[in-house]
Amino acid sequence: MRALIADWEKAMLKVWGRVNSINVQKVMWCVAELGLDHERIDAGRDFGGNDEDWYLAMNPNGLVPMIDDGGFVLWESNPIVRYLAARHGTGGLSPADPQALADADRWMEWMVTAVLPPMHPVFWGLIRTPEAERDSAAIAAAADKLADVLKILDERLSGRAFVLGDSLTIADIPLGAAAHRWYGMPLDHPDLPNLRAWYGRLAGRPAFQEHVMVPIT
Repeated sequence: MRALIADWEKAMLKVWGRVNSINVQKVMWCVAELGLDHERIDAGRDFGGNDEDWYLAMNPNGLVPMIDDGGFVLWESNPIVRYLAARHGTGGLSPADPQALADADRWMEWMVTAVLPPMHPVFWGLIRTPEAERDSAAIAAAADKLADVLKILDERLSGRAFVLGDSLTIADIPLGAAAHRWYGMPLDHPDLPNLRAWYGRLAGRPAFQEHVMVPIT
């Protein structure tokens, strides 16, 4: 019996990362949508662990998230989402059609290349910088740029329930996590009706509620 338990624990998906990390939120949302048995271990920032030798031996970047899936170690949040969805959700979260999959990949990368650069200074300025130390002009400029970028997503969502069409895919996961931060930060939000409606649909999903709609800290 102990051997069976040990084998089960070894095979169980393990996720290292803290719940307030947007990158960890992507992975945990994906895990929950797929209904995977897993163990999440707090790591990073106040929890530490990611700077220890054992962690760096698996992930030399020392960042979160990182997974161990039965001995297969993977880091970087978007590849983790792609891997889990391809292994457990092909035809669902991971489109089976190569062109649809490429389209999903494009929007996942667009979140990294277009959305994150202006979102980063807004988030750090408003959430993790004491008010007296904030650069208000830089925050405002980045917020304006972020709003312009999100207009592209708003246009994409016109006539679509989700980024690729009628169902949730990996394309929605990074962008949905970013949208939660966008709407949760204390700044002016332009009227982007398609984006708002899409975010409302995401907010109705239990997995999104549990793993993404957490306090923004």
